[in-house]
Amino acid sequence: MLFHVSTDAANPQRVASVIAELWNGVATPFPAVIENSWIALAGDDRNSAIEVYPAGTELVQGEGESGGHGVIGGNGKGSAMHFAMATARTIEEVKAIAAREGWPAKVCSRGGAFRVIEFWIEGARMIEVLTPEMQAEYLAAFTVQNWQGHLAAQAMAA
Repeated sequence: MLFHVSTDAANPQRVASVIAELWNGVATPFPAVIENSWIALAGDDRNSAIEVYPAGTELVQGEGESGGHGVIGGNGKGSAMHFAMATARTIEEVKAIAAREGWPAKVCSRGGAFRVIEFWIEGARMIEVLTPEMQAEYLAAFTVQNWQGHLAAQAMAA
């Protein structure tokens, strides 16, 4: 099962708004990865979402235990594309598969709301892999209402 996917666009707000309209959902800012990003939220039972980053965004691995993040004008090996997927495997099993392939994989927290295993295909393209426990965290945390509340709290703190 896929939970969300990302892409880049010349006008992230417009693209996310059109996608949200197709879903009868909502579009909101999504500064979690890189500034000027937007997200289309379907508001369905799977909390489906499409993240839209500024054109030219590349996702790059974070140092140490830090999660990946977006940059403009990276090394040309990355991409704005990523997706979050479910697995029935354990953290250890997922990490063993990555190790077998020689690819980086680590557990990262997304703002303390849910965890993912960042699984970097060929060391350059990220997949967020969610174990059954992580899937429950994601579904509980990443709702339209919770995301809008998070944005409102950030705006009040600024």
